[in-house]
Amino acid sequence: MPTVKNFFQLRRTFVIVLFIGLFAMAARNVLDPDVWWHLKTGEWIVQHRAVPHTDPFSYTRAGQPWTVHEWLCQVAIYGLFRWTGYTGLIIAFAAIISAAFFPLYLRCRAGPVASAAMTAWGALATAVVWGVRPQILSLLLLSVWLLILERSEKNPRLLWLTLPLTVLWVNLHGGVILGPAFLGLFIAGEFLETFFPPNPHVTIRLRWLSLALVADLVLITMNPNGASILWYPTQTMRVQSHISEWASPNFHSADYAAFFLLLLATFAALIVSRRRVRPRDIILLLATLTAALSSVRMIPLFVLIAVPIVARPLGDWLAASNSAALRPRSQFAFLNVGIVVAMIVFAAIHTSQVIRRQPQAEATHFPAAAAAYLQQYPPAGNIFNHYDWGGYLIFKLYPQTRVFTDGRTEVYGESMMQEFVRAYYLQDSWQQPLLKWEVTTVIVPPDSALASALRESRDWSLSYQDSVGAIFSKSFNYSALQSNLYTNAASLPPKQIPDMHLTRAY
Repeated sequence: MPTVKNFFQLRRTFVIVLFIGLFAMAARNVLDPDVWWHLKTGEWIVQHRAVPHTDPFSYTRAGQPWTVHEWLCQVAIYGLFRWTGYTGLIIAFAAIISAAFFPLYLRCRAGPVASAAMTAWGALATAVVWGVRPQILSLLLLSVWLLILERSEKNPRLLWLTLPLTVLWVNLHGGVILGPAFLGLFIAGEFLETFFPPNPHVTIRLRWLSLALVADLVLITMNPNGASILWYPTQTMRVQSHISEWASPNFHSADYAAFFLLLLATFAALIVSRRRVRPRDIILLLATLTAALSSVRMIPLFVLIAVPIVARPLGDWLAASNSAALRPRSQFAFLNVGIVVAMIVFAAIHTSQVIRRQPQAEATHFPAAAAAYLQQYPPAGNIFNHYDWGGYLIFKLYPQTRVFTDGRTEVYGESMMQEFVRAYYLQDSWQQPLLKWEVTTVIVPPDSALASALRESRDWSLSYQDSVGAIFSKSFNYSALQSNLYTNAASLPPKQIPDMHLTRAY
């Protein structure tokens, strides 16, 4: 079988095993706190045949503006969930994550072994942001986008591929602004290359890049929110200071070891590489490094730029070493086939185990039983819920019950987060938000400070409790207390939000 022998050489087998392994690594339980309101939004869009522009899910922000920048993704994951359940979501997003690194592998251009090894390293560095979440689509599309930009250096017409990609991206996720941003960085880098050293051919490329940038910015407006999507990311970032994913990476944690080592390797590669370091590479590295050190969420941006830079001197070293172990050997083809088959079996078994554990994982991280209780005994009035559970309760209880808050922080703003913190952490006048919003039911973790206070209060009674969630019901009349509390609390200064580490933003 000469075809099999040629195809399953050691180097190609190494690459195949890599991407099967990435799929297995990316197969994870559906535990992102925001996935639940994404599913419900997709259902809402399908039922109403329209994209919402105001909040339908909470009573605290009912009717307030809401920019739904992921509507197409939400419809897709709702449809997938409706027909396949959690199985489809887990498999689909594992495949998307694995596919996102294939363009990165192609960009390394350092030989199969060096490229595959560095791609695996980069994947490990980004694993902290993996999951069933729309932003993974931005990782895939940005990876494809960078491949197009680099390959367009030899064929400028490839830049036209960014146009349909922009139209698709802007309706899948608000991260679409990354495309023009990187295109702008490419333009800045190419502009510097007209001077260091002077290169008249770069001028023609600058025209192509600039034309593509203008066209992409125009096409970004082709979404239900129009041109407002251009400044939407700045609106969300203003209210993300309390979200752990938007914080700087903590290098004391083993989760960021691969990222830290990649930082060191990048600096080393710039020093030892015999290839000329292009101004474009320096600009891209500085921009993405600044972003990655500022926010965990931005680590993949640095990885997509740094991995090819590190891979090339590694590939040069392997080529110079002329290692016999890396030479093609057709006589091992059948052994390599066995390795690939074994890896496929491993990935299938691992994924099936993840799918089988989904109900248990959901019940461990979210108040599944408490939500079922509220479905059976719907609250007569408003509820106060834990921030991380807002999306889950939307998924389980809407439209019968609307939530106090959830992961859509740009909808609620800083003032609502202050109110949540005041009540949940028992800050001064902690009862004020409960009275202001006429809360009759509270659902929070049983070991939370608020749960402890409500247990000691004669005004609240425990209706339900398990190891994950506790439900309290009010047993007093608000009218007798509201005016008094507001009078006493009027002069209190607002409290700063503590380091809550609540959830990742979408």
